[in-house]
Amino acid sequence: MEKNSKIYVAGHRGLVGSALVLKLKESGYTNLIFRTHAELDLTNTEAVAGFFAKEKPDYVFLAAAKVGGIVANNTYRADFIYANLMIQNNVVHQSYLNKVKKLMFLGSTCIYPKSCPQPMDESYLLTDVLEYTNEPYAIAKIAGIKLCESYNLQYGTNYISVMPTNLYGPNDNFDLEKSHVLPALIRKIHLGKALEQNDWATIDKDLANLPIEGVSSNDSIVDKTAILNKYGISKNDSGEVTVEIWGSGKPMREFLWSEDMADACVFLMENRDFVDTYSSDSKEIRNTHINIGTGKDISIHDLANTIKEKIGFNGSFYFNANKPDGTLKKLTSVKKLNALGWKHKIELEEGILNIYNWYLSKNS
Repeated sequence: MEKNSKIYVAGHRGLVGSALVLKLKESGYTNLIFRTHAELDLTNTEAVAGFFAKEKPDYVFLAAAKVGGIVANNTYRADFIYANLMIQNNVVHQSYLNKVKKLMFLGSTCIYPKSCPQPMDESYLLTDVLEYTNEPYAIAKIAGIKLCESYNLQYGTNYISVMPTNLYGPNDNFDLEKSHVLPALIRKIHLGKALEQNDWATIDKDLANLPIEGVSSNDSIVDKTAILNKYGISKNDSGEVTVEIWGSGKPMREFLWSEDMADACVFLMENRDFVDTYSSDSKEIRNTHINIGTGKDISIHDLANTIKEKIGFNGSFYFNANKPDGTLKKLTSVKKLNALGWKHKIELEEGILNIYNWYLSKNS
């Protein structure tokens, strides 16, 4: 990519997209273009066609997606598969029609089978059944990989698919109804600490910025206490605070700092092409996607306790084993990524402090 190349980042306001924008700017790219969802609905084929015909971007980062946690994925199954398929189909096809030089499609490691061998190598794609709760989303992302592969093979395009592991970082989603596990734990433990200290000023600041089911700082203490209790943040008669965590705490998860992910993406776009993603002697070209992760994982139990230590919460946890665990282990193999020349920099403990400090800066 040239520093003045026109680069379109789809999904620039999200966790992934905002990290990409920051990294591109830091790397000296000066001609970045964006559209908010209100300005351009990527599920609208006609609107996307008009945008590409007018703007003619040279490079595209496809980071736009409909995302959510276990509850959202399992509840809004049709929404997740429809929206993601439409976004991908529109952006990839219009990139082809408008002669985009290179495109990067960002997916997720939920594409791998529920009982996938560990660590999850790219070759394990489509070898067994998927985790049920996020199957529609995963199928959409697998379709995106195959869409990019197929356009490359039929039309000679240069589209790269990357599958980041669980990401966290600035602009993460802390909505307790829809957030992923790490930001949800940070917010719940942060609120738990405030509750054990009877620090209603901190709780009010938090709810003012991000109400929970419409309950904000303007509501009564009774209402605020009730909504905290509903989301598993409660105080008993002796003053001890307990934070409920869904599942047994046994599942292992890998986490990658979002700005590390962005660094990997920009590195690959600058230095690697589709032909670098598979063996030159392959008779069948498949599994060309690239895992982006750390190759290290941690149990939800240990993650919660690490966050507890960093935040300074003195209460206890209740692991509700009646709630779904999801896949018990999801560790990516990063051999392919490392062989292509990139390795992560931010370790989890440093990242937790970084994201907690970012969260405090937005709620103070």
